[in-house]
Parts: sequence; C-alpha cells; structure tokens
Amino acid sequence: MPNHLGASLHSSPATLDLKFTVRLRPLKSMPHLCGSVGASKLLVCGYKRDPPRLSKMNIALLKDSGMRLCFWRQSFILVLFLTGFASADLFAAKPELSYLHPAGAQRGTTVSVEAAGKNATWPPQVLTDRAGITVEPEKDKGKLKITVDSDAVPGVYWVRLHNDEGASPLRPFVVGTLSEMNEKEPNNDYRKPQLLETTTVIVNGRINGRSDVDTFAVKLAAGQTLVASMAANEVLGSPMDAILEVTSPNGFRLAFNHDTYNLDPQVVFTAEEAGTYLVRTFAFPSKPNQSISFSASASYVYRLTLTTAAFVDHAFPLAASQNHPTEIELRGWNIPQPVRFYTVPLSSNHEDVAPLFHPELGNTTLIKTVPHAVTVESAVNDAGHPQPIQLPMTISGSISEERDEDWYQFTAKKGQKVEFRAESWALGFPLDPLIRLTDANGKRLAQVDDINRSQRDAVLSHTIPADGDYRLMIRDLNRDGGFRYVYRLSGTLPQADFNLKLAADAFTLTPGTALEIPVTVGRLHGYGGEISITAVDLPEGVTATTVVSKKKGDTAKSVKLQLTSATGPVSGPIRIVGTVAGETPLSRTAEATITGFTATTAAPWLTVLKPAEAK
Repeated sequence: MPNHLGASLHSSPATLDLKFTVRLRPLKSMPHLCGSVGASKLLVCGYKRDPPRLSKMNIALLKDSGMRLCFWRQSFILVLFLTGFASADLFAAKPELSYLHPAGAQRGTTVSVEAAGKNATWPPQVLTDRAGITVEPEKDKGKLKITVDSDAVPGVYWVRLHNDEGASPLRPFVVGTLSEMNEKEPNNDYRKPQLLETTTVIVNGRINGRSDVDTFAVKLAAGQTLVASMAANEVLGSPMDAILEVTSPNGFRLAFNHDTYNLDPQVVFTAEEAGTYLVRTFAFPSKPNQSISFSASASYVYRLTLTTAAFVDHAFPLAASQNHPTEIELRGWNIPQPVRFYTVPLSSNHEDVAPLFHPELGNTTLIKTVPHAVTVESAVNDAGHPQPIQLPMTISGSISEERDEDWYQFTAKKGQKVEFRAESWALGFPLDPLIRLTDANGKRLAQVDDINRSQRDAVLSHTIPADGDYRLMIRDLNRDGGFRYVYRLSGTLPQADFNLKLAADAFTLTPGTALEIPVTVGRLHGYGGEISITAVDLPEGVTATTVVSKKKGDTAKSVKLQLTSATGPVSGPIRIVGTVAGETPLSRTAEATITGFTATTAAPWLTVLKPAEAK
C-alpha cells in the first residue's frame, strides 16, 4: 500500500496539472480509501499518529483553493474537495515567454518552435504585431507551429502569448530570405565540426553548456568572400556577448570579431586558397561578472548568417524622402550589379522606415524615411569648401579615412532654433560622431559629442545669434575612418511638439477596481499647449477617463489615466493617444519600451481579469 496521498487532475485546454502529495505513516487497521463523488473529486486516506505539519502558508493555500481539512486526535482523515476546478483558478497564471528557438524562419516555410517559459496552462492564445506569420500552439506544452507566408515582408515580427490571466512579454521572431537549418550537437571539437552542404545558409543555434563552442565547416574557393554575421543580443535579446572566428582546418585563427553590431559579431573573410574553413562561435555573458570566463545558457540563442552571396552592410544614402522616390545604392559584399541600385518608392502611409530586400540578398536592411529633402555629401566638402545645404535636410556622408572632416554651410536668421542630429553608432556603425557649429569666420558656437554615457551619437541644438551664414563640421571623435564610418546627419528647424511614454507594455485590470496607467509627457522645444490624453481601441466593456496635461503644474510632465470595467475576462491591444485641437491639430500615440529591448511598441496589452465572484 502506498505511503502517500497523491492526486493529479488533468483538465481540458484551459487548465493545468494539479499534483498534491502528503507523506504519512498509514493506519494499519484502515484500508487506503480513494474515490470520487459526483462531478467533484473526493480523495480520502486514513492515518495513525498526528496529522502532518503544515505551515500557515500551506494551510491558507488549501483553504483558499476550496480544499477541506479534517483532523482527528488519534487518527485523521485528509479530505481534498475540489469543486468546479476552483484549484485551476488558484494555480492559473499568465503565460511566460523568455525566448523562441529557432528564432526565425525562411519565407514560405513552417517550423516547430520552442516557446521557453513556465506555462502552467496550455495552450495559450497568440498575438503577432502584423500580418505575415501565423502562430499556433502545438499539442506539446511549450511548442508553437509558426507558418511564414511566402510573401511575408522579411524582418522582425513580435510575438506575445496571452490568456485570461495576462500576457507574456513581446519576443522577436525573424523572417529571412535564405534557407535555414538548425545547429546539431556535438560540434565543439574543431576536428569534428558540423559540415554545411552550402555556403549560403542561416544557422539557428544556441550556446548551451559552459564549454560549448559551435563549429561549422564550409568549403571556399580561392578568392571567395564569406560573410559570417550573427544576430543574438542586438536583435533577439539573448543575454550573450558572442565571438566569431574563422580558422584553418587545424584550428589556426585567420579572422576574428567580437563586436560589430553592438555586442553581435560579424566577420568578413576572403579565402586565399581553396579549401575547408571553420567558423566557430562562443560567448561571454552580456553583463560582465566576476568570473571573466566564457558563458552559456539555454537562452543564448542566435541566428548565424553564413553566405558567399550578396550581403548588404548599408544602403546609401541612409535616408529616403517621403515626398518622392529615392535612388539608393546597396553597399556590402558580393553584391551583383543588377541589384546594387534600388529605388525606394513613395510610401502611402508615410512610415518611418522602409525594408529593402531581394531574393539575391542574404539579408534585409532598413532605411529611414523623412518628410523633407535628402542629399549626400559632395566629393569635396572640407573646411575651405563647405557644402551648401538648406534646412530642413538629411545628409548622408562618410568619414572615409583617418582625420577626415566633413563641412556644411547653411543660412539662418537671428532667433531661429536649429537642431542637428548625427546618427551612426546607434545604426550599428563604428563612427563616434563629434559635431561643431561655427559662424562664417570660424568662431566656435557649440560642440557636442555623446548624447549621454550609453549613446555615442550626437545632438546639437542652438539658437542663432544673428542673420548670416553658419557652418557645421562632423568627424569621428577618435579621428578614425573607413568604409563603415558612415553617418546620417539631420538638420532641422524644430517646431514645438510633444511625445507620450509608458513605463510598461502590458497592464492588468481587475473588474470593479480602477487601473491607473501613468503617462509621461515630453514637451519638446517649449511646447505649452494643453494635451487631452485618453485610451482608445479598448476591449468591450472597458472605459477610460480623459485627462488633460497643462503647461504648468503637476500634470505638465505626467498624468494618470484611469481604466475601469465591470466584466471580464477580456483582453487585447490598446492605444493611448494625446491630442491637441486648434488651427494646427496634433495627435501623438504613447509608446512603451519592449521589455528587454530598445525597440518600442505603440500597442500595449490590456488584460481584464475574471470578476472575483465568477472565479
């Protein structure tokens, strides 16, 4: 006869596995009783001696879940009474999603994906941020089937799991154009690498195990250029700082890179001789610790692009106009002439970025679109020959060699506010821009380097002291230069404006209790108007207050929006919008930083729980 009481309930989809175990000495004269009554489960066991020692927390847990405890002096009976799956409500929890693996797929394919996280209930519902992929939970817990449309736009798609209790964080899934494969272990030993049948493929892998070194063998012809580019920390949020190296078959290092796109490495290697070469990757933790050693984890997932075909480093210019088609050049490696030049069409909805992709390209790149004129630096634009520009304008340029400086000249009037924003480092390039504003005689008026300690790009704002010509210089802080030292320099005459920010991208509302959502108000360039802020696209039954942010006082920089509901459960994405009426109406949507990333979302998730009396 068993010496414990064990119960396991398996409910249908919306449910969980309930396991309860108590170890006691069985009463010799009493048989082990276990049965069921009606629609409820009744489990009974008899025991001699004293009842088990249960902590206050455990007793409270049993009481809250509808379980009934009955004790006797010499012997006792423990009765577990479960009614209407009350315990399922107790143990139900919102879904978790730490990462997806594999973290991407080729257009027109279907893959089975691990959805990492503790999920007591399965299956959840799934949200994607846009059309192009279909995500379905599989029968096995923690598995998703993701189908990618053949015409899906390549790039990052955001996936969120949700149920009646809440929602997981958004996590990225990348759609690509190349064929893909999964890493196969063991491949640690350089003498026994994973052999790749093609030189153009995306490998989905992970560094899992402290001594894990993933090794891949590729065959190259003499003069052939291989691009090995990893997406891990920057794109997928993997907590790893990866290293890539290309070696000879006997392990002699021929090329190496640590950080190209922030913490993600990229190696460009040209084979001097035909033969088999090894590509190896391993990692440190993204957050340094005292160990100063290699690191690994199941969450160290990556996508490694290996290609001898076309691979784009950047599109030049680095910006396209929203007002007319823009001719751009794709710069990188192995790019054939027919696809080197590309026309960015007009965007009907004036989106801020446009994806650039082609079946012959090994990767997808994004180009920023702007509502004003764009241009590129001229062949000669040194201090003695500044390039004329007219604000507002976005200029794309390159610090092509060491000690290079690019100079621009513009005309402005007294009292005008001008703002110049130099972007490079945030775009994944090595340039650390320094910009300087002078008058026509060379007198320095302002100079800036980094935005802050964590952002190496530069923003210069200045009020013009007198009518006349002015000059702006840009260079690398360390006087470096090269092919990838490109920049996007935006010169504008800033107008008063505002933005709205949220501290979280998911919220939970209890029926009958008001939910307060703090909204931070950013007043740009002295904006002083009153801003009406409310929530729209709300789930059925949810109402929101409208609050006003005034120029001065407690509401100038932040407000608290209240949402209420009498019923539930219901959930969905919402928007929080600020509007200003008048001759020049403005409307801005609040954005929240996605947990663990620098990317933002304008569609935070709202969960309305089931009313307490309905649980």
